[in-house]
Amino acid sequence: MSHPQRAAAFTSDAERTTWHDETLWFVRQKRDKAVYGIPEFQQLRQLASDIKEHTLSRLDEYLEQFEQNARANGVTVHWAADAEEHNRIVLDLIRKAGATSLVKSKSMLTEECHLNPYLVKNGIAVVDTDLGERIVQLREEAPSHLVLPAIHLKKEDVGETFHLHLGTPKGEKDPQALTEAARLHLREKFLIGEVAITGVNFAVAETGAVVVCTNEGNADLGVNLARVHIACMGMEKLIPRTADLGVFTRLLARSATGQPVTTYTSHFARPAEGREMHIVIVDNGRTRQLGRPDFRASLKCIRCGACMNTCPVYRRSGGHSYDFTVPGPIGAILSPNIDMRQHSSLPFASTLCGSCTDVCPVKIDIHAQLYKWRQIIAQEGELPAAKKLGMKLLSSVLARPGIYRFGGKVAREGLRFLPHGLTHAAAFNPWAKARELPEPPKQSFRDWYAQQVVK
Repeated sequence: MSHPQRAAAFTSDAERTTWHDETLWFVRQKRDKAVYGIPEFQQLRQLASDIKEHTLSRLDEYLEQFEQNARANGVTVHWAADAEEHNRIVLDLIRKAGATSLVKSKSMLTEECHLNPYLVKNGIAVVDTDLGERIVQLREEAPSHLVLPAIHLKKEDVGETFHLHLGTPKGEKDPQALTEAARLHLREKFLIGEVAITGVNFAVAETGAVVVCTNEGNADLGVNLARVHIACMGMEKLIPRTADLGVFTRLLARSATGQPVTTYTSHFARPAEGREMHIVIVDNGRTRQLGRPDFRASLKCIRCGACMNTCPVYRRSGGHSYDFTVPGPIGAILSPNIDMRQHSSLPFASTLCGSCTDVCPVKIDIHAQLYKWRQIIAQEGELPAAKKLGMKLLSSVLARPGIYRFGGKVAREGLRFLPHGLTHAAAFNPWAKARELPEPPKQSFRDWYAQQVVK
C-alpha cells in the first residue's frame, strides 16, 4: 500500500486525526518556548551541523578511532554490514551468554533491523522497557514516532491494552494508575533480564564511550542489573570529542519535547568487573547514503522527531502510514535509500513548506532533499501509472498554447454551469474533499492582457 492509501485508513477517524494533529502541535509549541529561552540557539544549530558535517567527511577515521578506544576500555566491538548480520551477531551474543530473555531500552536501530521478531523466532523473550515501546509491543504494533512511540494511542487505548495483558481493572484510564501498573510489571522483567540491549544516541570517538539519553532511566536499570550489555548503533552516531557532546544535548531534548535536557544522560565506557559490554556498529545502507551528495546530510539526524511534530502531513496521517521505522519527513528521505520502489510514495507525502527544515536542530535541508528524491523517483520510472499518465498529459497540454487556451476556456465555463456535486465529486476531484474551488474568472489573464494592450 502507498502512503495515501495507509493515510486514508488513519484519517477515516476524523476525531482521532484532529486529536493527533493537536497533540503533536502542542509538542511543537513546547519546543518553540524552550528554544526562545536560548539566545544562542541558532548558533548551536549551526555548530552542531558543522560538527556532523566534519565527522561525516572523516567517518572512516573516526570509526577506527572509536573502535580502538572502545577495545582499550575492555569493550568488544562488532561490525554489521546490514540488518541480517546485526541480528545474527546479537543472537550469537545472547546464546553465548546462555540467556533466554533480555530487556531492551529504546533503540530505533533495532526496530530498523526488525530485531524483536527475529529473536522471538529464535526462542528469546524480549521485553521493551521504555513505557511507550512496551505499550506498542503488547499491542503488536510498530512505534509511530521516534520519541513518542505510542502517540497514536489515547489513554483509553492504553487502559484496554493493560487490562488485557497486565490485568488492570477494566475501564481504567488514569495515566498515573496505568504508569504504576507498568512500573510494577517492568520491575520484575528488569530483575530477571540476563542481557540488556540499548540504543546509542551519541558515540564519542575520543573516548570510545557511548551516550544514551532517556527520561525513564530504564536503560540504566537494565544495564546495571544484567550481566551482558549490548549497545547497537548506526555508524552515523559518532561525534569526535566529549567536548562536542554538550552542543547536542542542549539541542536534543529541546527539539524533541521542549525539555532543557533529558532526565538521564548516561555514559557507558567500559564493562563493570565480571560483566561484558559489546557495541554493534551497523551500516545497513548508511554508506550508500553517505555516497549520495544530495542526501548525505540526512545522516546528521539525531532522531529528535522535531520534523514530525511540525509536519502538517505527518500530524494528519500518523506514523504508521509511512510503513518505515523512521516516519515523517526525515524518514521519507531515508526510506527510498533502503528500497526506492517500496517507499516511492513517501517523498510526495509533503507540502514542501520547509517547516521541517526550520526546526531541524542540525539544519538538514529536509524539504530540498524531498524534492530531489521526487525527481530521482520520476527519472527511475517509479511513479504510479496514474501519475505518469497525468504528467505526460499535462506536459502535452502545456507544450501547446492553443490547446492550453481552449482547455482553460472549457474549464471556466464548466465550473460556472456544472452542478457543485459534479465538480466537487471525490471520484473526479479529490483535491476538493476539504477545499472549495474558487469562483472561476470571466476571462483568462491572457485575454485581459490583450485587451489592455489594444487600449
